[in-house]
Amino acid sequence: MADYLLEIQDVSKQFPGTLALNKVKLQVKKGEVHALCGENGAGKSTLMNIIGGVFPPTSGRLVFDGKQIRPKSPKDAQDIGIGFVHQELSLCPHLTAAENIFIGRLPRKGDVINFKKLFADADAVLRKFDAQFSSRTPVSELNVSEQQIIEIAKSITLDCKLLILDEPTSSLTDKETAKLFGIVRDVRAQGIGVLCISHRLSEIFEICDRVTVFKDGQYVSTMDIADIAPDDIISAMVGRKIETMYPPKSSGPGEEILRVKGLTSKGVFRDVGFSLNRGEILGFAGLVGSGRSEIMRALCAIDPSDGGQVTLFGEAVSFKSFRDAVSRGVCYLTEDRKSQGLFTEMSIKSNMSSANLKAISRGFLIDARKENALADTYVRRLAIKIPGVDYLISSLSGGNQQKCLVGKWLSISPSIIIMDEPTRGIDVGAKAEIHQLLRGLAEQGVGVIVISSELPEVIGISDRVVVIHEGRVSGALSGRAISEENIMRLASGGASQTAGGEKIG
Repeated sequence: MADYLLEIQDVSKQFPGTLALNKVKLQVKKGEVHALCGENGAGKSTLMNIIGGVFPPTSGRLVFDGKQIRPKSPKDAQDIGIGFVHQELSLCPHLTAAENIFIGRLPRKGDVINFKKLFADADAVLRKFDAQFSSRTPVSELNVSEQQIIEIAKSITLDCKLLILDEPTSSLTDKETAKLFGIVRDVRAQGIGVLCISHRLSEIFEICDRVTVFKDGQYVSTMDIADIAPDDIISAMVGRKIETMYPPKSSGPGEEILRVKGLTSKGVFRDVGFSLNRGEILGFAGLVGSGRSEIMRALCAIDPSDGGQVTLFGEAVSFKSFRDAVSRGVCYLTEDRKSQGLFTEMSIKSNMSSANLKAISRGFLIDARKENALADTYVRRLAIKIPGVDYLISSLSGGNQQKCLVGKWLSISPSIIIMDEPTRGIDVGAKAEIHQLLRGLAEQGVGVIVISSELPEVIGISDRVVVIHEGRVSGALSGRAISEENIMRLASGGASQTAGGEKIG
C-alpha cells in the first residue's frame, strides 16, 4: 500500500441528470508515469477536478501518500502536494518567469521584494530543466514549451509529490515534446509520481509505465505498457475494435470548385497557389510556423492579404471580410476552438445556431422552437453526447465541443469547409468519427481542406497534400507519393524524390 502515492477508491460524481463518474478507481505509484485514457466524456476531466479541489466527489475516497484527503480548492490540492499543468496554461503573461514560478511566495527583504534572491532562486530551478531563457524574461515572450517548463518548475518548487499533466504535448513541436519528455523522466527519477492525460498513443508508449482506461464514467482496466499494444488501449477505450482510423479515400475528384493564385501576405507567406476539387479532401502540411493557418485565414479574409486571385466555382471573388466568405459558403474552423471558435459561456444551442441566425429568427427575435430544432438536428447527425441543448458548451468534453463547432458551420450548408487541427485534444474514437464525418462531407460534394500537424492524420485522410515551407508552397503530393518521408522532405525545403508529386498553383 505504501507504494501508492494516489489512490482513488470507488469515487462517484453525480451532476443534475448526469452520473459523470460511477465508482471509479485509480492507483498511481511513487516514481512512475501513469497515463489516464478514455474517450471524450469518459470522466477524466471530472476526476481531475475532484483531485484538484474544484468540486467534491459525491461518494468515494481519495487517499494521498497514505492519508485520506478531501481538497476543497486548487490551493488545498497544491498545499497537499499535487501539482497541475493544464492544457490551457494559467500563467501571468506580464510577469517574469521568476515571478510566475514563485507567485504568492516571493522572497522579501523587509517590506520589499528581494529580486536578487528571486531571480537567483528561479535561475537555479530553470537550470535543472536545461532552460535556454533567463528567469527575468516576461512570460509573454516565451513559447508554449517554455511556458510549460515554468508551470512544472512552479509545481516542483512547491514540493509537489504528484504532477498531473493534461494533454501536455497538444501544442508542442516534436523537438519540444522530446525536451518535455526528458523533464518528465527527470521528475520520475526524483520519486515524484506523474499522471498524464493524453490521447496520443505513441507518446503514452514512449513515456508511460502504466495506463488506466475509463469509459462512460466507469473504470475499465489498468495495464502495464510493457505488456500491451496500442490496439489494447483503443479497444478498452471504445469498447470495440476500430478496424481503421481513416475511411477509404475518394474514388475520383469532381469539378474544380476553388483555385487560388499568387496569394500573398508580406512577411508571412507569398505567391501561394493551389486548387480544390469537389469530392476530395485536400491536406495542408508543414512545420509549425510555416504559415499554413495564416494562408487559410487570409483566404477567408479573417486576416488581411496583399494580393492574389481567388476563383470560386469559376467566378473571380474578392472577400472583404469573413462574413463575406461565409455568405459564399466558405467557412474556417479555427484550431483554437475555446477562445476563437466557441462562445464558452453560452449554451450549446446558442453556439450551434450562431453562424446561421437568419434560419432561427423571426424578424429581430430568435424563434426558440427553431433554435432548438436546429441544435437537435446536428446533435443527432453528429452523435454529440450532451445532457441537453440548454447546458453551457464549456461543460462538454473537447471532442463534443469540436463536434458542436462542426455543427455550427454545417448549419450554413457550406460549399467549402476548412478545418484547422480538426482532432487536436480529441480521443481515438472521436478522431475516427471526425474523419468519417469529413469523408462524408466530401462525398456529398463539399470541398474539404484539412490543416494538421499530425502526419498520420494528413496521410490517412487526404486525397492530395499541399506542403508549405517558410510561407511558400514547396510541392504537392497525391496517391502513393503521400508519405511521411516526402512530406517532411518538402516541409524542410527539399524536393520530393518519389513519383506522384504535382506542380500546382
